[in-house]
Amino acid sequence: MKSLKFIVSGVLFGIVMSKSEAISWYRIQEMFRFQSFHMYGIISTAVAIGIVGIYLIKKYQVKDVDGNVIVIPEKEKGWKKGIFGGTIFGMGWALTGACPGPMFVNLGQGYLAFLLIIFGAVIGTYAYGVLKDKLPH
Repeated sequence: MKSLKFIVSGVLFGIVMSKSEAISWYRIQEMFRFQSFHMYGIISTAVAIGIVGIYLIKKYQVKDVDGNVIVIPEKEKGWKKGIFGGTIFGMGWALTGACPGPMFVNLGQGYLAFLLIIFGAVIGTYAYGVLKDKLPH
């Protein structure tokens, strides 16, 4: 019963992603080709909501589901790992037409090809876990 609110919020998130066309391969390709503002508008809205959310979490010392105060760590110095990680993420996003959240929404809509993309994401995550200590951080 405790997990029900997370399941409901996940379903609602999937509906919003679907209805806003944020999971559309065509919309994502338009974004990477600078042909449409649609995805940039969605991403900008998400960033603005995130900024306000982080501010409110810090100001009101919001607690997690276990009753612990949420602590947001300070931003690390350096930009190289952000460029490196962002490039890898962006290449995967451009090639597959999906980032992690929309992969599952597309699968839920019946696009079975996303099973292959999810499999690749799981393998990539596993490979990172194995190679993590050998990579620059």
